[in-house]
Formats: sequence, C-alpha cells, structure tokens
Amino acid sequence: MSFRRAFVGAVLCCAAPNAASAQATRQIEGAYEISFAGFSGFRIDFTAKYTGSQYEIDSHTFKEGLLKAVTLHYEGRNKAWGGFLPNGAQPNAGSLSLAVGSKTRTWLAQYGAGGLISEAHNPEWKPTPQQTIPQDKRLASLDPLSAAISVGAAGDAACDRTVPSNDGKRRIDIILKKIRTDSPQAAGVPDAKGDLLVCDIYTKRIAGEFDDAPQEAESERERPMRLWLARMDDTPYRYPTKLEASTGFGTIRGRLLYFRETMK
Repeated sequence: MSFRRAFVGAVLCCAAPNAASAQATRQIEGAYEISFAGFSGFRIDFTAKYTGSQYEIDSHTFKEGLLKAVTLHYEGRNKAWGGFLPNGAQPNAGSLSLAVGSKTRTWLAQYGAGGLISEAHNPEWKPTPQQTIPQDKRLASLDPLSAAISVGAAGDAACDRTVPSNDGKRRIDIILKKIRTDSPQAAGVPDAKGDLLVCDIYTKRIAGEFDDAPQEAESERERPMRLWLARMDDTPYRYPTKLEASTGFGTIRGRLLYFRETMK
C-alpha cells in the first residue's frame, strides 16, 4: 500500500459534521497523528465551525518527525463549506492546496443541485486524452474533505457505501465495508459514546492522472485500510478515531490526539 492510498484514509480523519441547533457557532478542534512503522509521519489538524445548518471545515496536513527529515516537503490544506439537509450534507464548495517539494497546486470545486458544476485549477491542468476525467464521472464526485463529511454525516450508516472522490486530477471511488463493531474499551477509544463502527476501505481508480501502473493499482486495491468511526458527542454523527493500513514496509497507523468543542 502506498502513502497516497493511506492518505485516502487520512483525509477521512479530517472531520465529520455536527450541526448546531441554534445560530450560535459551535466550534470543534481536533488533531490526528499518522505514524509509519512506529515513527511519526504526518499530523492532521482540523477546525470545524457549525452555525445553524451551515458548516465550514478546514484541515491542515503536514509531515513531522523522521519522515519530514528524510523525504520531500509535503503540506496540504483543505477547506469545505455547505449545509445540512435531513438526509445528510449538501456541499457548496471545497478547495485544496497541495505543496510537494517545490511544486504547489490549488483546486476549487463548486457544487449545485446536480453535483459538481465548476472547478478552477492553478496552475492550469492540461491532461492528455488518457488522463481526462469524463464529465459524467466528474459530476457526482466530491472533493476529499466533502467526501469525508458525507461519511461522518451518515452516522450509523457510514459503512457499506461508495463515495466518489476527486482531487482535481484523480477520480477514485472510496468503498467502505462494515466489518464489525467494537466497544470503546476494545478499540482503545475510552471517550467514545457507544460502540465504534469498524470499516474496511478499498479504493478503485476511475479516471485521471496516476503515477503508478494500472496493475500496481489493482494489487494495492486488494489491501484495505481499516477505519474506526466513533460518536464523540451527543449527536448521531461519527468521527474517525483510528486508522490501520498494512504496507510492504510496515504498518501505517492513525489516531485521534485530541477532540474539543466550544460555543461562540
């Protein structure tokens, strides 16, 4: 399993939605640690603001520890905003900014009633015909953070679903399958309210610009990531609290470092 695939799970660790019942703003702050073979690798900080039925969520992913010292610079920022409907989240827009080494790119996706209605790349993306994402595959897709919000908003039905994700250059399906439930004690998440959902996550390449060969991508898809989803407050929404993914070089693990909320 590659670090890119592990980041599919890491993105799902950015945030899950939680609507406020009044017009006061409810703010949630949290952080996740992603370790590789026992060493700290990535940190994900997030802030979520909920005012009435509207949400605005920001996440910041960056390297730390040994991985930061011996590999290329990486920093990612994601933002998503929208509202809640009785049957789940309704995104208005999502954006990402990725810095890898000396290269930076940004992407903005805007949504309407029919799905993705516009996008903007900086620098301009000029895919080859083989890398082009067909319009029908773009339309129903969500930026990574909005995809994560849609999972958390599903509550107890978060697993056993396919989420169409799009980072501007790569369109993949994120496939979640429920494995079991764990008690907070068994999962090692004592602050969880009730049992945790345990899901396996698979990814399927749909279209876009990929660095690895299709055969490699298919073999990676057969090695799922495992995600633990918990209720951390008095709402039905679920937050990712643990992640495990096996690779040829060791195990990638993610854990919730802290979770706190305030009213403003």
